[in-house]
Amino acid sequence: MTGTNQRDTARPGPPTAPATGRTRLGLCSVTYRRLPAIEVARYAAHAGLEVIEWGADVHAPAQEPRTVRTVRAVSDRYGLTCCSYGSYFRATPEELAGFPAVARAATLLGAARVRVWAGGTGSQHVLPEERHQTVRCLREAARIAADHGLTLATEFHGGTLTDTVASTVRLLDEVDADNVHTYWQPPLDLPDEEALAGLVQLGARVTAVHAFSWWPGNTRRPLAEREALWTRALALLDGRGMEALLEFVPGDDPAVLTREAASLRHAAGQTLSPQT
Repeated sequence: MTGTNQRDTARPGPPTAPATGRTRLGLCSVTYRRLPAIEVARYAAHAGLEVIEWGADVHAPAQEPRTVRTVRAVSDRYGLTCCSYGSYFRATPEELAGFPAVARAATLLGAARVRVWAGGTGSQHVLPEERHQTVRCLREAARIAADHGLTLATEFHGGTLTDTVASTVRLLDEVDADNVHTYWQPPLDLPDEEALAGLVQLGARVTAVHAFSWWPGNTRRPLAEREALWTRALALLDGRGMEALLEFVPGDDPAVLTREAASLRHAAGQTLSPQT
């Protein structure tokens, strides 16, 4: 495994695909929570990735603006654009007062989007009042985000109101805000055809995807082992100008990131331009 003494070389040039509508490839920093931000950025740049979603839990806490500014400087140093801020705002009344700080952190990072969570209860078990509170808080967070020139995107995840395609569509309809969208990732243990059908159904509501290869359950495998899924998924998203972000690589191993980035690039039909 390469370590912190990895040679600090210039990153490869950007993919040669046309800029207009091209899917940008990147990394979620939570993939390497145990590494400092400067190492995460170094590995991402070395792998030829161009965007990053900085997580709020470790690398860029909203209540630490000095840390957030340092992370922004690290991004700039390695030629990475922060496409989104990976917050853990779950749209509860208790958290709402803290959302302006989240929006400010996203702005400091230069992000255009904040990742949020649709409550803390699955759609099959949530009570009407809790659902109403989640919708209300997301609507207010969307208003605050708009004041900062930001969009929101809900994590497409179990144990929330965006745990299924149908529930996600319902929630976004209830929030009814132009700047609220959703992420997409393949649901655990769902066959490729069903997962892709859900992506099609969500359509233009999807603003980015988290890319990983888990099967069965949360067993982590190389992205290439689900190449057919990701090739088809990224073809469906081609031309929309969104991001595909690697997340949770096998073994949390920085040494495999270049390989995983190459697999994602291949699935997206992109190549790297010569190193500058």
